[in-house]
Amino acid sequence: MVVSGAAGATGSIAGQVAKIKGCRVIGTVGSKEKCEWLVDEGHFDAAIDYKSEDLRARLSALCPNGIDVFFDNVGGAVLNEVLARINLNARIALCGSISIYDASVLQPGPANYPNLVARRGRIVGFSEIDYPSREPEAFEALGRWQREGRLVQKEDVAVGLEHAPRAFMRLFTGENFGKQLVKIADAAA
Repeated sequence: MVVSGAAGATGSIAGQVAKIKGCRVIGTVGSKEKCEWLVDEGHFDAAIDYKSEDLRARLSALCPNGIDVFFDNVGGAVLNEVLARINLNARIALCGSISIYDASVLQPGPANYPNLVARRGRIVGFSEIDYPSREPEAFEALGRWQREGRLVQKEDVAVGLEHAPRAFMRLFTGENFGKQLVKIADAAA
């Protein structure tokens, strides 16, 4: 399984759940520090810094037998490179497309999308609102894994309401590391 935006709140949990469920997990992120955290703390098998490494070469090296599952938070070049390497009956969950959220002009879609037909892959939009009946099951499993230390999360906390706009914008540049939060006050005594 490959996860893009793997050091964010959603991607890091998706990858860790996949690892708990027995998958080999590769994450794509935007810094060496995030790569180290994914492997050392998040228990991913490997991570790729798409800003300083050759994404194409690293995906080929880390996924020599192709890709069965892709959890995509980014879109763009990462999606295109994964599509070039999908296996027969691959599954792709689209959870976000951060690569284009602030684009003034949208780029053409991925050039490698014909592989979905050739390899009979499935691509589907994913949102938690599609599975309300499974929320209790998810909360129980996630809580148990967190208590057992098998599921970790990183928080990136900006302090002060005046920093909320900047904290929000950090989501679109990849500056945040983990779940972006804004602390506006201490908890009541």
